[in-house]
Amino acid sequence: MNIRDKMNPHPLTASDVAELIQLEEAMWRASTRFDIAFQEKRFAADFVEFGRSGKTYTRDQMILASGPPIDAELPLDNLTVRALAEGVVQVTYNSHVLHDGVLEHGRRSSIWTRSAEGWVMRFHQGTPYEPDIADALR
Repeated sequence: MNIRDKMNPHPLTASDVAELIQLEEAMWRASTRFDIAFQEKRFAADFVEFGRSGKTYTRDQMILASGPPIDAELPLDNLTVRALAEGVVQVTYNSHVLHDGVLEHGRRSSIWTRSAEGWVMRFHQGTPYEPDIADALR
Protein backbone atom coordinates (compact mmCIF):
# COMPACT_ATOMS: atom_id res chain seq x y z
CA MET A 1 0.00 0.00 0.00
CA ASN A 2 1.36 3.44 -0.89
CA ILE A 3 0.46 6.66 0.88
CA ARG A 4 0.75 9.52 -1.59
CA ASP A 5 0.28 13.24 -1.04
CA LYS A 6 -1.53 14.79 -4.02
CA MET A 7 1.19 17.43 -4.37
CA ASN A 8 4.09 15.02 -3.86
CA PRO A 9 4.97 12.23 -6.29
CA HIS A 10 7.19 10.43 -3.74
CA PRO A 11 5.15 7.63 -2.14
CA LEU A 12 5.67 6.31 1.36
CA THR A 13 4.61 2.82 2.29
CA ALA A 14 2.46 2.19 5.34
CA SER A 15 5.53 0.42 6.77
CA ASP A 16 7.65 3.59 6.29
CA VAL A 17 5.04 5.71 8.04
CA ALA A 18 4.73 3.25 10.95
CA GLU A 19 8.53 3.10 11.34
CA LEU A 20 8.89 6.89 11.28
CA ILE A 21 6.17 7.30 13.92
CA GLN A 22 7.90 4.68 16.07
CA LEU A 23 11.29 6.40 15.66
CA GLU A 24 9.90 9.86 16.43
CA GLU A 25 8.20 8.57 19.58
CA ALA A 26 11.42 6.75 20.55
CA MET A 27 13.06 10.17 20.88
CA TRP A 28 10.70 10.81 23.83
CA ARG A 29 11.05 7.41 25.58
CA ALA A 30 13.80 7.18 28.23
CA SER A 31 14.78 3.66 27.10
CA THR A 32 15.83 4.98 23.67
CA ARG A 33 16.42 8.70 24.26
CA PHE A 34 19.28 7.92 26.64
CA ASP A 35 20.54 4.87 24.72
CA ILE A 36 23.79 6.06 23.11
CA ALA A 37 23.92 3.21 20.56
CA PHE A 38 20.34 3.97 19.44
CA GLN A 39 21.03 7.70 19.20
CA GLU A 40 24.31 7.25 17.27
CA LYS A 41 22.43 5.13 14.73
CA ARG A 42 19.50 7.55 14.39
CA PHE A 43 21.11 11.02 14.35
CA ALA A 44 22.79 11.97 11.06
CA ALA A 45 26.40 13.16 11.24
CA ASP A 46 25.29 16.74 10.47
CA PHE A 47 22.23 16.71 12.77
CA VAL A 48 21.17 20.01 14.33
CA GLU A 49 18.24 20.93 16.55
CA PHE A 50 16.64 24.29 17.27
CA GLY A 51 15.08 23.49 20.63
CA ARG A 52 11.79 24.70 22.04
CA SER A 53 13.91 26.74 24.45
CA GLY A 54 15.55 28.61 21.57
CA LYS A 55 18.89 26.87 22.10
CA THR A 56 20.74 25.11 19.28
CA TYR A 57 21.95 21.54 19.83
CA THR A 58 24.47 19.44 17.91
CA ARG A 59 24.45 15.71 17.33
CA ASP A 60 27.04 15.13 20.05
CA GLN A 61 25.10 17.23 22.56
CA MET A 62 21.95 15.22 21.89
CA ILE A 63 23.70 11.85 22.05
CA LEU A 64 25.50 12.66 25.30
CA ALA A 65 22.47 14.31 26.95
CA SER A 66 21.35 12.77 30.20
CA GLY A 67 18.68 13.60 32.68
CA PRO A 68 15.41 12.44 34.11
CA PRO A 69 12.85 10.76 31.88
CA ILE A 70 10.71 13.20 29.92
CA ASP A 71 7.05 13.12 30.87
CA ALA A 72 5.69 13.49 27.34
CA GLU A 73 2.20 12.60 26.18
CA LEU A 74 2.31 9.61 23.82
CA PRO A 75 1.15 8.90 21.20
CA LEU A 76 2.27 12.22 19.76
CA ASP A 77 -0.56 14.65 19.05
CA ASN A 78 -1.56 15.62 15.50
CA LEU A 79 1.36 13.72 13.97
CA THR A 80 1.73 13.84 10.19
CA VAL A 81 4.33 12.29 7.91
CA ARG A 82 4.94 13.66 4.44
CA ALA A 83 7.52 12.92 1.79
CA LEU A 84 9.51 15.95 0.66
CA ALA A 85 11.63 14.12 -1.92
CA GLU A 86 12.74 10.58 -2.59
CA GLY A 87 14.04 9.31 0.77
CA VAL A 88 13.39 12.63 2.57
CA VAL A 89 10.49 12.95 5.01
CA GLN A 90 9.13 15.61 7.34
CA VAL A 91 7.35 14.57 10.52
CA THR A 92 5.31 17.23 12.33
CA TYR A 93 3.33 17.03 15.58
CA ASN A 94 2.43 18.82 18.78
CA SER A 95 4.26 17.88 21.97
CA HIS A 96 2.76 18.11 25.45
CA VAL A 97 5.37 17.69 28.18
CA LEU A 98 5.01 18.01 31.94
CA HIS A 99 8.09 19.89 33.18
CA ASP A 100 8.42 20.88 36.84
CA GLY A 101 4.66 20.66 37.25
CA VAL A 102 3.95 22.85 34.22
CA LEU A 103 2.47 21.47 31.00
CA GLU A 104 4.54 22.83 28.09
CA HIS A 105 3.33 22.67 24.50
CA GLY A 106 5.49 22.67 21.38
CA ARG A 107 5.01 22.51 17.65
CA ARG A 108 7.61 20.03 16.39
CA SER A 109 9.17 19.29 13.02
CA SER A 110 11.76 16.68 12.13
CA ILE A 111 13.48 15.94 8.83
CA TRP A 112 14.41 12.29 8.32
CA THR A 113 16.41 10.82 5.44
CA ARG A 114 16.71 7.21 4.40
CA SER A 115 20.27 5.88 4.55
CA ALA A 116 21.71 2.45 3.85
CA GLU A 117 21.31 1.73 7.59
CA GLY A 118 17.70 3.01 7.83
CA TRP A 119 16.05 6.32 8.67
CA VAL A 120 18.21 9.02 10.31
CA MET A 121 17.12 12.35 11.73
CA ARG A 122 18.93 15.30 10.13
CA PHE A 123 17.06 18.21 11.70
CA HIS A 124 14.56 18.92 14.47
CA GLN A 125 12.85 22.09 15.63
CA GLY A 126 10.53 22.82 18.52
CA THR A 127 8.52 26.02 18.85
CA PRO A 128 6.49 26.83 21.99
CA TYR A 129 2.79 27.55 21.65
CA GLU A 130 -0.28 27.90 23.82
CA PRO A 131 -3.26 25.77 22.80
CA ASP A 132 -6.44 27.60 21.94
CA ILE A 133 -10.01 26.39 22.04
CA ALA A 134 -9.71 24.79 18.58
CA ASP A 135 -6.84 22.60 19.84
CA ALA A 136 -8.88 21.57 22.87
CA LEU A 137 -11.76 20.42 20.65
CA ARG A 138 -9.61 18.04 18.57
